[in-house]
Amino acid sequence: MAWFFSDTEIISNEYVLSGENEKHARVLRLRQGEEVTVVTPGGEQCKCEYIGESRLRVVSRKKCENEPDVFVTLYQALPKGDKMDYIVQKCVELGVSRIVPMLTARCVSRPDEKSLRKKRERWQKIALQAAMQSRRGIIPEVADCVSFKMAAELTKQNETTVFFYELGGDSVKDILVEKPGTIGIFIGSEGGFEPSEADLITGGGGRAATLGKRILRAETAPLAALSIIMYQTDNF
Repeated sequence: MAWFFSDTEIISNEYVLSGENEKHARVLRLRQGEEVTVVTPGGEQCKCEYIGESRLRVVSRKKCENEPDVFVTLYQALPKGDKMDYIVQKCVELGVSRIVPMLTARCVSRPDEKSLRKKRERWQKIALQAAMQSRRGIIPEVADCVSFKMAAELTKQNETTVFFYELGGDSVKDILVEKPGTIGIFIGSEGGFEPSEADLITGGGGRAATLGKRILRAETAPLAALSIIMYQTDNF
């Protein structure tokens, strides 16, 4: 069943696909009578029937229950090349709610402002496509790239902050003894984190965590971390 996201709430019993949704419907070659799903910004899941010319008839409605009950923000240090494309896609599939790219002391990739704007647009499109494919209830936001200092300030809004550190820390199981409503997780680039960066997070109440005895690649670590968190919070 095709999965779409609406920009507005669906009030009537008919909805017209437009923009990227219309393009996607053409790619899928939807046929009259085929069932599709549209999720609204308010989290309403509408089961629809395709009636032709990009028009849908709403058959039933219910609350979308596909989202984790914990809001996870990934603060991801920019990796080299196009690895961020992969990270965004897979983390959206795994249930991340928000992704904040950041520049740390050891980031090799340091795009200028214009390049970052273009990259963010591409990452947001990847997030949309991944959300449609994995049948999410929301389209996770890919935020503007920030400095590490700004990311450390932003994560104070989260109930729990987990700093995955290559020099070790506590297990996620021990950190998440009580399930929080919001979690911020920090993942480094290829070079990891500076000790001063770790001190900034832990000094602000964050917890250093380990992903085991092996050192994971920059594009593997966020997937492992998010998978562990989803499992520990009963969202797997």
